[in-house]
Amino acid sequence: MYTFDQGEVIEAFLKSWGMILLSEIGDKTFFIAAIMAMRNSRRVVFAGALGALAAMTVLSAVMGWAAPSLISKKYTHYGAIILFMYFGLRMLYDVAFGGETEGESELEEVERELGSKQAKAGNKAGVNGDAGRKAGYLGQLKTLLPPVFVEAFALTFLAEWGDRSQIATIGLAASTDVIGVSLGGILGHAICTGAAVIGGRQLSAHIDERMLSILGGLLFIAFGLHAVWEGVPA
Repeated sequence: MYTFDQGEVIEAFLKSWGMILLSEIGDKTFFIAAIMAMRNSRRVVFAGALGALAAMTVLSAVMGWAAPSLISKKYTHYGAIILFMYFGLRMLYDVAFGGETEGESELEEVERELGSKQAKAGNKAGVNGDAGRKAGYLGQLKTLLPPVFVEAFALTFLAEWGDRSQIATIGLAASTDVIGVSLGGILGHAICTGAAVIGGRQLSAHIDERMLSILGGLLFIAFGLHAVWEGVPA
């Protein structure tokens, strides 16, 4: 059962907000919003992308909050510590030994994937005509909502599912206040997505992704150490 504690809400809010800011700037969802906003309405892209990220944040937070009801608090507590330490050390390892910094960048990967999706959509439209475009659930949604909104929502939601920040949100909500985690995560995503649609391409050219990865890794490790210091919640 949920009990409101202002101090815990503020603490969870700040943790979630900081985590999202450091992990989402320059991430795949960031570039999806940035690239789509170059060719479409910024407001529609922002609404679609943020809608997906907000839904994913709430869903992840609820999953983390419900976990202690299904699993012993002791196991969820130590599970969250393991997740934080793993992601923190993994980010620092990638910076030190290459990892995600080598090969295709996030921006290049998103551009390639968006180009591939548009090519497939064009081929499908050429073969099936209007019937193909309107077929299925996605076609029904596009009759109610702007197509760009639906595309931004779907691409962002699928890109975020299973992402490091989603799993970290689950772990954070398992050990701290679920409302604070949700609100902090949504605000963090709103700031990152807003920066992306306003000038993500230009902003990315001035961001040191290695430094962000280092800060993000250290933040995850700090969360893990803080959870160890607090001990298993009563």
